[in-house]
Amino acid sequence: SDISGFRYLVQMLCYESVNGSCPKTIYPLAIRITLYVILGILVTLTVFGNFLVIASIAYFKQLHTPTNYLIFSLAVSDLLLGLIVMLPSMIRCVESCWYFGDVFCKIYMSSDVTLCTASILNLLCISVDRHYAVCQPLIYSRKITVNVVLIMILLSWSVSVMIGFGMVYLELNIWGIEEFFYTHISCVGGCVLFQSGLSSTVSSVLSFYIPGIVMLSVYLRIFVVAQGQSRRIHITAKISSTGQNKATKTLAVIMGSFLSFWTLFFVCNIVDPFIGYATPPELFDTLVWIGYLNSTVNPLIYAFFYSWFRKAFRLFTSVNIFKSDISEMTLFTE
Repeated sequence: SDISGFRYLVQMLCYESVNGSCPKTIYPLAIRITLYVILGILVTLTVFGNFLVIASIAYFKQLHTPTNYLIFSLAVSDLLLGLIVMLPSMIRCVESCWYFGDVFCKIYMSSDVTLCTASILNLLCISVDRHYAVCQPLIYSRKITVNVVLIMILLSWSVSVMIGFGMVYLELNIWGIEEFFYTHISCVGGCVLFQSGLSSTVSSVLSFYIPGIVMLSVYLRIFVVAQGQSRRIHITAKISSTGQNKATKTLAVIMGSFLSFWTLFFVCNIVDPFIGYATPPELFDTLVWIGYLNSTVNPLIYAFFYSWFRKAFRLFTSVNIFKSDISEMTLFTE
């Protein structure tokens, strides 16, 4: 490198005294500081924003509704992603090495797949909730009860854990390419979820493409029904359904946001094994972080569309939250 250490990258090893250590790229100090600041802000916003969503729904009794329980579950997956995945991922990306050991590496990789899958399955459940609310409003309260929603959440998380932890701990991600992986990819100080063509295709289809296509179909159906209703019903009925329509639009934006942020990664994830893993690691990390950004923006979407979230935020950041009766406060009118 030159005297300033800015022009060239320095190649070293993650563990100088260990055989089979991964190569370490030392970025110039200015770049490292910039990355830590930017990614650190994203991690902080993700954790803090989703914590506010979780705390608001848990604390205020008016928000204890089936739809909000699904939003609660989605926020939990986003919060855990910020803590368990985004934080160590930030350090790994900047330092270009994994310093947290093999045990946490497996937890980190499993959690990454699990929480991404949980997010889209929670969104799938939300689309089902919205379908009944808009398309079959007369039976909505009978079909979508708290118990039904809790079962949906339990199934979403169970399937996600089986996909994420099952794939990593059973090494299904390298099934059929074990020798290639341990000979050419595996090294001390590395922690990247390497996948065979079969693994990347199956996991992407199960975790993203099938739920995504189902959600798009459901929301298209909701849109068609809502358009038909708007032409048929009287103005009084329009007013009474404003809350449901707004909730549907908001959650459709959240779903659209998820698909927008994650689609590029999942396309690359399927294609990469079939082009000889030619995708540069820096590009792959960038696509992953674009996906992570979805967990950061979800609370901002709530804040933009939901007045109750803005009001709850103001209450949580003031001394009013310590009043014993504030949980009964009305945050919005039907």
